Amino acid sequence: MTINKILEKYPFAMSYFVENKLDVENHKEKTFQEFLDGFTHEEVEDLAMDKEELAENLEIFIDQMKEFLGIKEEVGVRSLTILPGFDKSGSPEGFNELTISTSQVISIVGPTGAGKSRLLADIEWTAQKDTPTGRSILINDELPDKKWRFSSNNKLVAQLSQNMNFVMDLTVMEFLQLHAESRLVEDVEGTIQRIIRAANSLAGEKFQLDTPVTALSGGQSRALMIADTAILSSSPIVLIDEIENAGIDRRKALNLLIDEDKIVLMATHDPTLALIADKRIIIKNGGIAKIIETTEEEKEILLKLEKMDTYIQDMRSSLRNGKTLSV
Repeated sequence: MTINKILEKYPFAMSYFVENKLDVENHKEKTFQEFLDGFTHEEVEDLAMDKEELAENLEIFIDQMKEFLGIKEEVGVRSLTILPGFDKSGSPEGFNELTISTSQVISIVGPTGAGKSRLLADIEWTAQKDTPTGRSILINDELPDKKWRFSSNNKLVAQLSQNMNFVMDLTVMEFLQLHAESRLVEDVEGTIQRIIRAANSLAGEKFQLDTPVTALSGGQSRALMIADTAILSSSPIVLIDEIENAGIDRRKALNLLIDEDKIVLMATHDPTLALIADKRIIIKNGGIAKIIETTEEEKEILLKLEKMDTYIQDMRSSLRNGKTLSV
């Protein structure tokens, strides 16, 4: 959790930093551990700093303040478990159980029409052997709370589809402001600034808060919605459909979602993205045929693929900027 996120969630944490003479003002995008690791050996000695104790005491301080203020936090989604059902032929699916934890990325691969949408629907509905696949879904290793099925305010899955088209006559600022206010965000302006910075780090061409959402390109729209979903959406699970066609920095997009403790399910035909994932679900004939964990050899292949991808991206950027390519 970044310092900025800590302060958004627990504003009283600033008093801990002040009392310990820790100037975090220009380091809020870092985690507290990253901030502490930024001190040189000489600075640590001069300040008689115990970094491990400072990190531990911050957690203790937050817990004590929550108890003192009577703050009770709802336990969020820590894990999603899929229990097998059957494919279209009635044959048992080819796995025993799949548990996905927060900050994990799982890719979904298979032919078009193989059953990706049905898998998503089962997760959204928190299926209990009552859908055509016969699958069951557990949340935090338990039968899911009914709110995931029946509450309009608690959507389990946020979907980012391949095509993002806005029809509202709003600027980016107005769109984000409406969403932030609907979520009862205290620091609306700060949240909007975080989202626009994150979105522009993903998009090939930057855009402004006064840009009409209908004027955004496909890549800019996708970048905006990924940043909005990561930072503002209450949905703990995100499904991304074919991010390879989005015209954005794909690796940064995934890292953003992971940093915000989302469970990411990513349907893709791109070998680079498939291998970035911790595991990949292979779907055939309406069922999960098998689950493959990314091997060490595949991770080596991924490094080569990413170098090739970087080379292609550099060529694309050069062409867009009117440069002449050379060997």
